[in-house]
Amino acid sequence: MSLSGKHALVTGGGTGIGAATAKWLAAQGAQVTLLGRRLEPLQAVAAEIGRQAFAATADVTDAGAVENAFGASRERFGRHDILVNNAGIARGGPFLRQTDEDWSAIFATNLFSIVTTTKLALPGMLESGWGRVVNVASIAGLRGSPYTTAYTASKHALVGLTRSLALEVWKKGVTVNAVCPGYVDTPMTDQTVANIQKTTGRSEAEARAEIEKLGPRGRMLTSEEVASSIGWLCLEPQSAISGATIPVGGDSF
Repeated sequence: MSLSGKHALVTGGGTGIGAATAKWLAAQGAQVTLLGRRLEPLQAVAAEIGRQAFAATADVTDAGAVENAFGASRERFGRHDILVNNAGIARGGPFLRQTDEDWSAIFATNLFSIVTTTKLALPGMLESGWGRVVNVASIAGLRGSPYTTAYTASKHALVGLTRSLALEVWKKGVTVNAVCPGYVDTPMTDQTVANIQKTTGRSEAEARAEIEKLGPRGRMLTSEEVASSIGWLCLEPQSAISGATIPVGGDSF
């Protein structure tokens, strides 16, 4: 079940789910490229992992910068065997208040950037006959959610991409899956808390409590809990799983 000899690239790798996933994969023996916009948090995670980690900076919505980062990553560790598409953004608010810019930014990050990264990683996987693509969607990709129309639509689209691409490449040794977590205690959720405070006038503690009660366990998920599901999908015994959308946290009950 070791990932020794495999090269994984994780977008949004400097914090939250991305950082936890990079550490999980490295603990299984993989070499890991951390990709994100800010170098400092990427370097901090890479230093914690050690010599088998490489930090590469790029805004995932800038296709040219992403291509350059992928090239530097391949020069360091070779082809990409595992791609974890974790980078994402969320902007909430009533549908009529969400601007065209909100829609464009959300889809550029949550969907179109994943098209870019997957097109860059997939040829090497197909050539070798082995690969894992794991997309970090959301429970919002499996059901509706008020005041998150653009975000929810982008995650539904990502689930559709996951299922369709899986059918194209499964027989060629590449699996494509999505994990769909509920609220996770990450910097993105901190932004959601701040938005609730701004909109409702509630305190930070009250806003967090409102989010925590949405999950059946009465708390937010940890990044490590989501990372373990992502990592599990990358292991060799999971070659029979593709096109799956796995809820993490029981929020689909």
